[in-house]
Amino acid sequence: MEGKQGKPPRHQEHQGAVSKEVERVATVIVDCAIRVHRELGPGLLESAYQRCLEYELRAAGLTVHCEVPMPIAYRDLLIDAGYRIDMIVHDCVIVENKAVAQTAPVHTAQLLTHLKLSRYRLGFLLNWNVTLMKHGIKRLVL
Repeated sequence: MEGKQGKPPRHQEHQGAVSKEVERVATVIVDCAIRVHRELGPGLLESAYQRCLEYELRAAGLTVHCEVPMPIAYRDLLIDAGYRIDMIVHDCVIVENKAVAQTAPVHTAQLLTHLKLSRYRLGFLLNWNVTLMKHGIKRLVL
């Protein structure tokens, strides 16, 4: 499918065409992230938030895999360069956690690359170092 002026479409930052099941998982991720942030607030390390989010997602009945190796395929070469996806939730959504003053374009690019190199279409960039979690949630759909 092509976008305006014959160019291929870029990523979508909000609603995208994903299945109802993926949308259900996405809703649970956002709800759990808000719950964790309300309890802990900003100022902790990314790893603490990731562990607490993993706990909440599992309690909600979702499967969660953390620090998943992501080898890079280049032509006929498979490179294990130590890249990791922070979280894969219910085998359908990627979550990248950050605890920074402000997310940078490179953080969005990182998530987009993870989506492109995997079979997943939906990802969340969660920045935990915000006053209100709703300001730290960025949704990306390929």
